Amino acid sequence: MSFSQQPFRLAVIGSGPAGVYAAETLLRNERVKSGELEVSIDLFDRLPAPFGLIRYGVAPDHPRIKGIITALHRILGRGDIRFLGDVEFGTDLTAEDLRAHYDAVVFATGALKDTDLAIPGIELEGSYGAADFVAWYDGNPDYPRTWELDAQSVAVIGNGNVALDVARVLSKSADELLRTEIPANVYEGLQSAETTDVHIFGRRGPAQTKFSPLEARELSHPQGLQVVMDPRDLEQITEAEWETIKADKRTDQVVQTFVGWLEEQQRREAAGEEPTDKHGGAVQRRLHMHFWHRPVEVLGEDGRVTGMRFERTRLDAEGRVEGTGEFVDYELGAVYRAVGYQGSELPGIPYDAARGVIHNVAGRVTEADGAILPGVYANGWIKRGPVGLIGATKSDAIETIASLLEDVTAGALAAAPERDGDAILRLLEDRGVPYTTWDGWMALDEHEKALGAAAVDADGEPRARIKVVERDEMVDVSRAGMPAPSRT
Repeated sequence: MSFSQQPFRLAVIGSGPAGVYAAETLLRNERVKSGELEVSIDLFDRLPAPFGLIRYGVAPDHPRIKGIITALHRILGRGDIRFLGDVEFGTDLTAEDLRAHYDAVVFATGALKDTDLAIPGIELEGSYGAADFVAWYDGNPDYPRTWELDAQSVAVIGNGNVALDVARVLSKSADELLRTEIPANVYEGLQSAETTDVHIFGRRGPAQTKFSPLEARELSHPQGLQVVMDPRDLEQITEAEWETIKADKRTDQVVQTFVGWLEEQQRREAAGEEPTDKHGGAVQRRLHMHFWHRPVEVLGEDGRVTGMRFERTRLDAEGRVEGTGEFVDYELGAVYRAVGYQGSELPGIPYDAARGVIHNVAGRVTEADGAILPGVYANGWIKRGPVGLIGATKSDAIETIASLLEDVTAGALAAAPERDGDAILRLLEDRGVPYTTWDGWMALDEHEKALGAAAVDADGEPRARIKVVERDEMVDVSRAGMPAPSRT
């Protein structure tokens, strides 16, 4: 081992799964576990609370995904990773600060911005990025407290997980979401929403969706909701494509879910029966599934969204999407684009604007020309783009930390001049940065649970948690639960 300045000091920027898994992967390395390499890890986040995407990017009614917090909580709760929240890279701490205090840094800042949808009218009032809406209903303190929900018919553009989350939140009654941790302002906003019809549009067919079978089935679960299918979308599937569908269990289950909805819809129409929700109740809202629709233009009047134009599509002989020349218009009051996320540029860190990621090779950050920046690494979506499930971040971390350890062994990293682990705390205090810690998060966690216990859901049961939205309140509660800082 050529690194002589122990402990090896690592800063990780971002406390979501990508950041936590990067830190955990280093700690689980055999050289670290054996004591050959001693490490000290600080995990920074620009928000006062940890967990990143899992707290602020996943729909509140997805408890299975939210359950990942349990695993992340267990890792951070051990005490061998120091959490420092409410610290923003580029404002509170610079790249120069990190070089002075840490031997290496891993950027795991995720992908928070909506990918652009370059069509006419996308800038109209009532046209939104899904990422902003997700941040609102997840109580991100950096976003507005209100959201305009006065459109009766809305479009969600995309066939991925985010599109499903957005459509599901828009389709559910506010009372159903009281079972989750949604903040009070989000409940009030959804309770007053005038939405009756949500339309999901995808460029490809039913077999090309990114849904899991469970996620597809969940779309029909909300009370008072009818799923509406267009027979053309399934009739367009060729015999050859049906063979391909049946050969893949996941795809077949998803498509058969759509087939089941359509068959029930047609049965009721033929019998002259009124539609009902999945539970046999009266229909209050409708979720319309549209496939083979390519966005062409957002239509508007007086600067506001009034509809949207699509071109019907099909697959060519090579399996690529092509237009058919048939255009269809829909009357809509709002449009949500969920066509992908991309990472944000970080001050002083080489950024690939076309891909929305940090320039890197196997996690090593590089200049645009490929020159390696010693001691600087990336992990997660800011490394490879917003593709794959959360679990894929673990394999990302294995690659990134392997690169870091190779560089440690090769003597490619220069030791930071400041070796005192608490020097970074004194720096933040001197700059007036009200950082939070793991003890602070534990205090905020208990505070949110207490808020939930004092309230009830639509069934009269105590709520598990009510998320705090205001940053000042988050910081005040957190810092009240932290030990007094030491200047020694």
